[in-house]
Amino acid sequence: MEEAGIIATRMTLRGTLNWPGFGQNGEDWLGFIFLIEAFEGNPPAANAEGTLSWQPIDRLLRGDLPIWEGDKLFLPLVFDHDPRAFHGVMPYRDGRPAGWEVERL
Repeated sequence: MEEAGIIATRMTLRGTLNWPGFGQNGEDWLGFIFLIEAFEGNPPAANAEGTLSWQPIDRLLRGDLPIWEGDKLFLPLVFDHDPRAFHGVMPYRDGRPAGWEVERL
């Protein structure tokens, strides 16, 4: 089950991300980024992370929605047409991205 309360029935791994120093106490995080292509269920209007709403992909990529600063760096890779997965490293310092390295696998 995904954090929005939906059940993914078809998905593609688009990439992995390392976030050294991202946690509240400087912990390193590792994330797996999937593109959900089909799902079951209805997402609620909100969850613990905030208000949920459907948005066009182009609006998300323009950066005019309230998203994490670092998300703007990797989201284009999630929605592009390159079939290869990516791996990115985005170190954090003082709550902000302090670098960005990415490669296609």
